[in-house]
Amino acid sequence: MEPIEELSKAAALGKTVEVELLLARGVNPNGTNSCGRTPIQVMMMGSTPVARALLAAGADPDVRDAVLGLTPAHDAAREGFVAVLAELRAAGASLWQRDKLGRTPADLAAAEGHLDVVDFINSAVDFGAGDNGIRG
Repeated sequence: MEPIEELSKAAALGKTVEVELLLARGVNPNGTNSCGRTPIQVMMMGSTPVARALLAAGADPDVRDAVLGLTPAHDAAREGFVAVLAELRAAGASLWQRDKLGRTPADLAAAEGHLDVVDFINSAVDFGAGDNGIRG
């Protein structure tokens, strides 16, 4: 199995130690697997340690999928993972990007009833850090 496939699989399964070992061996956290997705796009979304390891190794927190233009923040918000959103934000992710359908991470969180996520996103906006503050 190719190293990027191993890293993607470990990330998807939430295997933090394996992710860290593969990254330490030099596997590119922004490489794409056979499906054209990076490890942060396929990671077990509720695994904060995996997110932290990938981001610390330089994974792009704003990488978009080719189909809908979703970012990891969209995915984490939709699933209700505030801790992962906090890691993404700390790594420089924008929480206000829109997907190809015009939806922000807050829109997806609200649609799924994750009001704690919406509150986090609303409180996290920082006009000095690249967010344009355009909402809704």
